[in-house]
Amino acid sequence: MKVEVRKVTCRQSMDDFVRLPRLMYRGVPQYVPDLERDVVAVFCRKSNPGLEFSDVQPFVAYRDDIPVGRIAGIVNRKANERWQQRVVRFGLIEFIDDLDVSRALLDAVAQWGQEQGMDTLQGPLGITDFDKEGMLVEDFHLTGTMNTIWNPDYYPRHMEALGFQKAVDWLQIRIGIPKETPLRYSRTAQYVREQIGLRVVKMGDAGIEPRRYARQALEMFNEAYAPIFGFSALSETQITAFLDRYLPLLDRQMAPIVLNEQGEVVGAAVTIGSLSRALQKADGRLWPTGWYHLLKALKWKHEDTVEMLLVGVRPDYQGMGVNALFFDDLIPIYNRYGFKWAETGPQLENNIRELSQWKALQPEYVKRRRCYIKELRS
Repeated sequence: MKVEVRKVTCRQSMDDFVRLPRLMYRGVPQYVPDLERDVVAVFCRKSNPGLEFSDVQPFVAYRDDIPVGRIAGIVNRKANERWQQRVVRFGLIEFIDDLDVSRALLDAVAQWGQEQGMDTLQGPLGITDFDKEGMLVEDFHLTGTMNTIWNPDYYPRHMEALGFQKAVDWLQIRIGIPKETPLRYSRTAQYVREQIGLRVVKMGDAGIEPRRYARQALEMFNEAYAPIFGFSALSETQITAFLDRYLPLLDRQMAPIVLNEQGEVVGAAVTIGSLSRALQKADGRLWPTGWYHLLKALKWKHEDTVEMLLVGVRPDYQGMGVNALFFDDLIPIYNRYGFKWAETGPQLENNIRELSQWKALQPEYVKRRRCYIKELRS
C-alpha cells in the first residue's frame, strides 16, 4: 500500500513519532531506547535552546494509518554559517525494512530543506555535536549506549540504494580497565604536574564550586571541538540548560577537571556508569518504575561498563600530555567502582591524535557509524 508521510502537527502524531522505536525494537537486546520525554523536548522551545538558531520539523510515515517510519529535518543556521554551507540535516530516523518507506521519509526532509534554500542533505545528525549522530554500519550485534544510535543492519543498505555517500565515519574505542595505570600514563601525568603546573580537581573539592567550573568546562569544550566536522558551539542558554539537566546526575569523582596555574580550565572529562540496561528496563518511560532503574544504576549498583561521554583539552594545551592526567586519575576510581570496561563516544576516524592516545590500553575499535550526504537537485 502507498506510503504517506505527514508532518507532525498534533499530540497524536507526536505520540506516533515518539513511540515508534519502542514498537519496532521490542525484544531486540541491542537496542537502548531514549526516554520519550527527552525526544519530545527536542521540539519544544522551552526545553531546547538549540531552537533559538535552528528549525526542526518531525515527520511520520504511515501505511494504512499505521506508523512505519519517522524522521526529523533540522536546519542549523549557526552551523551553516560557520561551515559556509546550506545543509539540511536529518536525525531521529527509524524505518521498517521497506525502501519505499525510507525513500519517502528522506524525500520529505529534502523537500522541506529545499523550501528553506538548502542544497545538501546530511545525517544522521542532531542540532549540535553533543546530540546523537552517525548511522551504525558495523557491529550491529553489540549493545548500544545511551548517547549513541543503534540501528538494524538494513539501514546502511537503504542509504546506499538511495544514492547517499559517506561524508565521515566515527569509531568508538572499547578498552578493558587495567588493574593499574600503565607506566606510560603515570610518568607523563607526573611530568605534566611537575613541569607544566597542571592539576586535577573535582567539582565539590574545596574552592571548586561545581556549577562555575562545569560552565567553564563546557566553554572549553566549545574551543576544543570547534574544528570538528559539523560542530556547532553551545550557546549560553544551551550551556545553562546542560548544567540544569546533567550536573545533578554526575558522579563528580568520575568527572575530572584540569586546571593550569592560573586556575583556568584547560581540560575536562565527563564519564558515567553505563545506563544501557537501566534504559532498557525503563522502556523509554520514567514512570512508574523507570526512575528507579536509572537511579539504581547511577547510585547503587553500577553496570560493568563506564561510558566516556566527553573528553576535551583546550587547543593551546593539546599535545602536552593532559590526557594522561585523566587516565592517571580515573583508572583507580574505575577499579574501586568495579568497572571492567570503558567505552568512548564516537571519535572521528581521521582524528589520529585522539585515536592514538589509547594504544597503551590495547583498544578495540568498534561500532563504526557514518554520516551520509547527498546533494539535492532542484
